[in-house]
Amino acid sequence: MARLISALDTHLSVSTLAGTPGYVPPEYYQSFRCTAKGDVYSFGVVLLELLTGKRPTDKEDFGDTNLVGWVKMKVREQKQIEVIDPDILLVNRGTDEAEAEEVKEMMRYLEISLQCVDDFPSKRPNMLNVVALLRELMPGSANGSSNSA
Repeated sequence: MARLISALDTHLSVSTLAGTPGYVPPEYYQSFRCTAKGDVYSFGVVLLELLTGKRPTDKEDFGDTNLVGWVKMKVREQKQIEVIDPDILLVNRGTDEAEAEEVKEMMRYLEISLQCVDDFPSKRPNMLNVVALLRELMPGSANGSSNSA
């Protein structure tokens, strides 16, 4: 989104972002400026949606918080496995070793997602780094999953 806005016109009204509250980075509410690091935050929310199977602002799931807050709370409680959608873990049901490898891979995706939604924009990776981190998880890469066909 940041690239779509010219350098001279970085101020968006809140109404422009209406309908996307779960994706807006926390710093936007202070500066009202779109940035590349804000885009990384939004991408991290999308990754969390894929991993959890949950919408970012579902009151039934999160109460007064949101998807990002809920995931961070579970990680602090060392219950990160609880955030992974069980349906994506059912794909490789088989040996204990295969299941353990799959859980390990999902935890790595979760780590990347959490880097993207860090509260501090300066601590978030840039999008090129995110792509590199995700590519490392591809089957056949040096650090990727070993269960490629």
